[in-house]
Amino acid sequence: MSEFAIGIDIGGTNTKFGIVDKNGVILAQDRTLTNEHDNVQEFIEDLYLKLTPLIAKAGGADNCIGIGIGAPNGNYYTGNIEHAANLKWKGIIPLASMVSEKFGIKVKVTNDANAAAVGEMMYGCAKGMKHFITITLGTGVGSGIVIDGKIVLGHDGFAGELGHVVVRPGGRLHKGTGVRGPLEAYASATGVRETAIEILTENPQTESLLRDYSLNDITSQTVYECAVKGDKIAGQIFDFTGQILGEALANFIMFSSPEAIILFGGLTKAGDLIMNPTRDAMEKNLIQVFKNKVKLMFSELKEADAAILGASALVWD
Repeated sequence: MSEFAIGIDIGGTNTKFGIVDKNGVILAQDRTLTNEHDNVQEFIEDLYLKLTPLIAKAGGADNCIGIGIGAPNGNYYTGNIEHAANLKWKGIIPLASMVSEKFGIKVKVTNDANAAAVGEMMYGCAKGMKHFITITLGTGVGSGIVIDGKIVLGHDGFAGELGHVVVRPGGRLHKGTGVRGPLEAYASATGVRETAIEILTENPQTESLLRDYSLNDITSQTVYECAVKGDKIAGQIFDFTGQILGEALANFIMFSSPEAIILFGGLTKAGDLIMNPTRDAMEKNLIQVFKNKVKLMFSELKEADAAILGASALVWD
């Protein structure tokens, strides 16, 4: 049987995993809910139950060269998840050793967005690029920075947390970190929901299709569906989100001068509703030497594939 690797992408809401061959083909994949489990041991047990049949079908554990995991605040150097804001499991979690002990297979861990960036570089639209940034717009905002063809990790493994860069000093509270005004509080699916609730609450007389829903039922998907129908408030929400994201991207460009910024994650399904205001704000806030140089694009990989592929790439020699 051919050798294969396992790639696991732990997100704030869902965990996606797959069996990957040497050519980067995902032979089988599945998912589970991340925060359904109050402790990490229960999560690993669930993962084991769902992955074991896939491993057996692919040829058994003896043919698996390793498990690569992308996780929020995953530290490549230590194999730990450390103080992840978007997970129920708090503190320092020795994830690599726990998963390795359960499966009997070697495990490597990195930040989930870094794993996605590696997947994009090896198999996606960043193939051949040596300078680019990936931004994941999901439950939170993740990022992977590649310079000279290498992921930027920093001295402690945590470099590149662009979602936690403060873009509105004293602004919206990020409930997971206690910091006010970070990018993640605005440009994530969660942030879109918060913006919708704020606008609807502060403008009670303004008509909107969003008022057909209770505030508790509003999601970024709801906002998108209303925006597609021409709802002005929903459109304003995406304009506001794109403005903040674009301003932040301008700062990131002036820091690292990438060839491209690649967006992926659930929020990118909004298409031009998020892309157009983001690009406009990005270009508006760049100094002349950087204008019209950086490609802003959506990932061409399926939403889950980049992170699964990138995570699996951690264990190929």
